[in-house]
Amino acid sequence: MNREQQERLWKIAEKFIICRKSMSALGDETRQRIVLALLECDYKGARLGELARKIQLSRPVVSHHLQVLKDAKIVNMRQEGTKNYFYIDSNESQWKILNEVTSLIYEEVQNISKTI
Repeated sequence: MNREQQERLWKIAEKFIICRKSMSALGDETRQRIVLALLECDYKGARLGELARKIQLSRPVVSHHLQVLKDAKIVNMRQEGTKNYFYIDSNESQWKILNEVTSLIYEEVQNISKTI
């Protein structure tokens, strides 16, 4: 392994550490379904009961998974009076780092395939 390749791998490893929580959160099928359901909603987001009906799971199960997604900065919540609305967090830094790590991995795979 040459120095350039090793530096690229270190960069990927650093990015993995930064986005470990979000990658883990998105690795679960139920949380993927929640993210997809939230992407279908308008900018206001969706309430817990609405999400539970949409993905056909109980409110406690959806609530647990929403908390994991919130901790990973994938989902955020907004209160309007007594109502809570969940929505995809638009904090670009989290999405940017996920995009960066997947792009770096893709580039490395392309580099490897050129040597085969």
